[in-house]
Amino acid sequence: MKYLEFTFHTLPCTETVNDVLAAVLGDIGFESFTEAEEGIKAYIQEKLFDEEALKTALDDFPISDTRITYAATEAEDKDWNEEWEKNFFQPIVIGHRCVIHSTFHKNVPQAEYDIIINPQMAFGTGHHQTTSLIIEALLDADVEGKTVLDMGCGTSILAILAAMRGARSVTAVDIDDWCVENSKDNVRLNNIRNISIEQGDASSLEGKPPFDLLIANINRNVLLNDMPAYIRAMHPGSEIYMSGFYTDDIPLLQEKARELGLQFMEAKEKEHWAMAKFILP
Repeated sequence: MKYLEFTFHTLPCTETVNDVLAAVLGDIGFESFTEAEEGIKAYIQEKLFDEEALKTALDDFPISDTRITYAATEAEDKDWNEEWEKNFFQPIVIGHRCVIHSTFHKNVPQAEYDIIINPQMAFGTGHHQTTSLIIEALLDADVEGKTVLDMGCGTSILAILAAMRGARSVTAVDIDDWCVENSKDNVRLNNIRNISIEQGDASSLEGKPPFDLLIANINRNVLLNDMPAYIRAMHPGSEIYMSGFYTDDIPLLQEKARELGLQFMEAKEKEHWAMAKFILP
């Protein structure tokens, strides 16, 4: 398949700006990112590129006083996994208890939970703040024997950790068929047998038994739109961890959750990104 290579120049060119830009681009179909001089390079399948969506995303960029310019070209054919190995994905230890790495890594640090993923996507490696926030929450959560939903599962790294921590069963759902296939690969790599991977959106939860613990690491607008469907998939005492939004969005998520009957428990932040935990009383 053909890819387009975009070079984005950011001003100011900071780690936070570039990280937020990668997240914004990920929401409109960009799949992988590498560092570039004064910005980042980003890649998207040619058939998925929508110029109007890109212009809208940049016009609505959440960090004020940021100037972003870009140029695009057809990307040369290359081994994209190899690009990941060289340019981005490195082993990471989270909470001193969980190590995330791929099969090509050597001298991997030892940890209680060892997760192997196939590095084919930008998000879900544990490097992004939203993913690491949820991982840290899961490491502290009571998961043993519970039914878990990982909504917008991406690589299914969160579903895999939940299973490793003793979940009775895990359902991982993503709207993207590519994510579904990548998740299946990663589940096999970790020899996990109690994760069910499905393609769909929040409407696919209709008719499912309620879950004990829900994870939704997506983005603010999807969370606000789909929160009623999540609540219908909960029972009294169910917990939900939501992430994929900025710290400034916490009050908005809290208000929507309160209107729908959820009780706010806590929020944690990391470099402008946030995670919030709620419970259904």
